Amino acid sequence: MTGGSELAAQARLAAPLAAQQVGMVAMGVVDTALLGRFDADAMAGAGIGTGLVFALSCFGIGALLGLDPLIAQAIGAGERARTPRLLTEGVRVALRLGLALTLVVLAAPLALGLAGVDPGVAEHATVYIYARALGVVPMLVQVALRAFLQAHGHTRPMVVAAIVGNVANALLDWILIFGDDGLADLGLPRIGLPALGALGAALATTAVTFVLLIIYARAVAEVRRGLPAPTTVEPPAAIRRAILGLGAPIGLQLFAEVAAFALAAVLAGRLGPVPAAAHQIALQLSSVSFAIALGLGGAAATRVGLAVGAGDPRQARRAARTALALGALVMSTSAALFVLAPGPLAALFGARVEVAAAAVTLVQIAAVFQLSDGAQAIAAGALRGAGDTRAAFVANLIGHYAIGLPVALIAAFTFDRGAAGLWWGLTAGLTGTALALLARLAWLTRGAIARAPIR
Repeated sequence: MTGGSELAAQARLAAPLAAQQVGMVAMGVVDTALLGRFDADAMAGAGIGTGLVFALSCFGIGALLGLDPLIAQAIGAGERARTPRLLTEGVRVALRLGLALTLVVLAAPLALGLAGVDPGVAEHATVYIYARALGVVPMLVQVALRAFLQAHGHTRPMVVAAIVGNVANALLDWILIFGDDGLADLGLPRIGLPALGALGAALATTAVTFVLLIIYARAVAEVRRGLPAPTTVEPPAAIRRAILGLGAPIGLQLFAEVAAFALAAVLAGRLGPVPAAAHQIALQLSSVSFAIALGLGGAAATRVGLAVGAGDPRQARRAARTALALGALVMSTSAALFVLAPGPLAALFGARVEVAAAAVTLVQIAAVFQLSDGAQAIAAGALRGAGDTRAAFVANLIGHYAIGLPVALIAAFTFDRGAAGLWWGLTAGLTGTALALLARLAWLTRGAIARAPIR
């Protein structure tokens, strides 16, 4: 395959994956924007709650991403009949991990008081976390189903789910956050529904999680009907071990990265409601560009995995480099937008004047780490497709906790730079992580990527 052909193939795969990722992030953006119009404490509390729920769920999400290379390499090796069994065991892993992680999420509010979060913000965060805990299991099952659809190139349902999910989330948000006033705004009769604020946003997101699960399940059933019957029966325990063997390091990597941002949100909460709310605005904006990079990383994982499964190391290298080039283009564009229009972007959230003003500085800092953020997400995806899932964990651990966190604490509290200091720490951590992963990927492209596929 030529470079142009690979570019076209990646664009076709990455576009729906990026749309799906952006769709998921967009729901958080809508939550933040509407809660900003409702109450600054509610917006900050929901932001902290979102970060904690996602961070604590990340091990499960990462564990299920171990399906990416397994399914892609099976297809690349001409063994499509194996993929339904891989998915079945992936769903079982999702159910077991999901139940365990739900209990962990329910205990998360205990950390808010210990971290010194403003009591008003902590109250909103607590109710938000309890409502979102109900969606942990279906969220993990979705990850397994998406891995199956992605590897088979059946990505249209992801776009459909993103559109349906965002429309449903926006409507439910408006009604549940504002109560009867929200119903009246939509031209519906008042029914005595109270304004639920952060709790309403959490209930809306949880309900949409179940809707998306149904969409993905129907799409998977359609793909499975067209697959041949397996000729051999693999031991279920062996498949689960393979999934967790690849996925556990991914889970630890995701937890390390997301926990760094969640910790930054908690630390911003210690600075007061205005810095905490400003942090959430900047985080939601930077999450949109990162979602696109995650889509490109998912495409890279699939394309590299297919090439490795087919025993074509040259094509694997081409796929990785193409994904990085696409990522550089996308993230350069977002960086320019953050530099040129931070004020209008922050104003989209309808927050108070002082919150929007504080967010402008953070958005401009976010522009600095756009290329690093994109590079580390895409390089991690390419490495995942090749079966190397440990490098990303080590790189994130060093980047965020040996570099980023110390810089954040010193800048924010020792030099009294507040939320801006926290974001300079995040910038340092992402840059260190990106450099480490790019170095690892460069080493693999010199020949190590040609090793036998993981089976």
